[in-house]
Amino acid sequence: MKKIIFSMLSAAICQFATAADVTVEITGNDQMQFNIKAFEVTEGDKVKISFKHIGQLPVVAMGHNVVIVKPGTELPMFSMKCGTAKDNSYIPEDAESKALIVAHTKLLGGGESDTITFTAPAAGEYPYLCSFPGHFAIMQGVMTVKAK
Repeated sequence: MKKIIFSMLSAAICQFATAADVTVEITGNDQMQFNIKAFEVTEGDKVKISFKHIGQLPVVAMGHNVVIVKPGTELPMFSMKCGTAKDNSYIPEDAESKALIVAHTKLLGGGESDTITFTAPAAGEYPYLCSFPGHFAIMQGVMTVKAK
């Protein structure tokens, strides 16, 4: 009887641990488009974003990244700050902007990829965008974090 209970408990724990790992695959292309505009996770999940630039243009001409920001972030203002951060791959370095960023990938050129891992924050709607100058108007989406 103890073996049966232990086996059932072990299976339940393994199932719970696996459910907390989420992998999201996002691509960007030379037409300034993400393949997905929205995805959902649950707060506390270990989120792995695999981002690939499937275009052919180099990073200096058509660089792309994925930058996830906090709910309520004014994307036009944030994007303007990104545009002045060329030396930091268009990720602003001022304290106010840095406080808005949940996670971000590297800036990629055609054929390149990057993977990031982070813990899903509190429940809410977290916008994501490409911070390369001018791209945010088209290249954006929402990560919805559901409450546990």
